Amino acid sequence: MTVRNVARQLPGIDVLREHCRSMAVLDAVLSPEWVGRYHFFDDHWSETESMASMRNGSGDEYSIVFSAFGAYVRGFDHESPMSPYTADGPWPGVLDEVPDVFRPCVEEPAFSDEDGMPVVTACLWRETGDGGWKTGTIDFPHRATEDPDGAGYLFQLLVDRSPEAFQGWAEDYYEVPVDLEAVRHVFSSRPLTAEVVNALNSEITPADLVDDVAEIGYPRD
Repeated sequence: MTVRNVARQLPGIDVLREHCRSMAVLDAVLSPEWVGRYHFFDDHWSETESMASMRNGSGDEYSIVFSAFGAYVRGFDHESPMSPYTADGPWPGVLDEVPDVFRPCVEEPAFSDEDGMPVVTACLWRETGDGGWKTGTIDFPHRATEDPDGAGYLFQLLVDRSPEAFQGWAEDYYEVPVDLEAVRHVFSSRPLTAEVVNALNSEITPADLVDDVAEIGYPRD
């Protein structure tokens, strides 16, 4: 799978935003310590933008910036043959066709290294009013893996948005049982209740999550 396949399978912007918000809430419940989490959501990343992100602790990450212009998605797989550190800069085509409204995201220091080079192996975007997600014109490396830009791995839970997929991933990542009905509740964007929190993590209460839920912008009971 490449970013082109992902672009064909992602939902609309609003659906993607709420899905990312839900995953961030579930991670906050499953991992009260911020450092151990995988998915994040900042509803007020800037005055006009919110951002979903993923960091796996091993150097792989993605960021999704939501704004009035649409959404911009950047992913980085540190083992990808398309790594900018292998190609001495972003792989040709990955960023070349990004629309002007998203150029600030391309140049965003948070998405670049200390030398200002964009840290990216996969990129896609969708402007408000677009009928689908778009990518650059990319000549993927020959004899590469089936996932040359890391998109299949990075965005797997954005492509398969089922509660079952998240449950399976979370049980493997956090090494604890994960209540499927609680996941379904959160994936439906219903208010976070004490019962749902307890089903996912009996060691905390909603009061422990007040700041996290406010940052994520998820509805509370």
